[in-house]
Amino acid sequence: MGELLKGENILIMGVRNKWSIAWGIALAAKAEGANLIFTYLGEREKEAVEKLVSGMDGVAVYQCDVSKEEDIDNVFNEIKNRFGVLHGLVHAIAYARAEDLQDTFVNTSKEGFQLAMDISVYSFIAVARRAKELMTEGGSILTLTYRGSAKVSPGYNVMGVAKAALEASIRYAAYELGGSGIRVNGISAGPVKTMSAKGIKNFSDILAIVEEKAPLKRNITLDDLGGAAVFLLSSLSSGMTGEVIYIDAGYNIMGV
Repeated sequence: MGELLKGENILIMGVRNKWSIAWGIALAAKAEGANLIFTYLGEREKEAVEKLVSGMDGVAVYQCDVSKEEDIDNVFNEIKNRFGVLHGLVHAIAYARAEDLQDTFVNTSKEGFQLAMDISVYSFIAVARRAKELMTEGGSILTLTYRGSAKVSPGYNVMGVAKAALEASIRYAAYELGGSGIRVNGISAGPVKTMSAKGIKNFSDILAIVEEKAPLKRNITLDDLGGAAVFLLSSLSSGMTGEVIYIDAGYNIMGV
């Protein structure tokens, strides 16, 4: 075990199962000594998360539907009462309706657009606002994005627009929270076989293209993402905020 995050309280929002990017980050943070706090959406996710953390000591798990302000308030009140201070926050939450990913982008429904923006973007703003009050010793806020925010990735549709808004939110939050010693950054992950990825059309083709075209000639792993997250959560990145770093085996630098 390392000590980069020893004794630090890290909230991780968005673990669904052992294939989740958030879970890869959790394992890496735990290996560096972090005290982990998790949230889950509903009963189905609760069972999965509690099973994953059953072998971990000192872990806290709370229910939170980020579309409900009262749920967010309850979680941060619980964290304040039990831990007092928060050092890190990982926002790994995104959602779009399946039909809005399977259809064409211009056919995105108004309701689907609003839902994607609410869950994928506004939730980041909402939890950052609460985290600020508990990060009395400074801290690091981290979220996850994808290159579909800047380049067209067919089938990513409304999520690409949501990720673009999320990346802008990173910059604005970094500006406003910097005076409190809070850094805000994002990881733009290469394609990973997660539950959410299954909803994207031709996802297996995307994996094959990245493996062929990326300079490292492979797709990324949860270990790759976990290591990058530890860097961003720890003092190693103390002078870094408002950035989106690509962890995608170099695919984003390629022009073809």
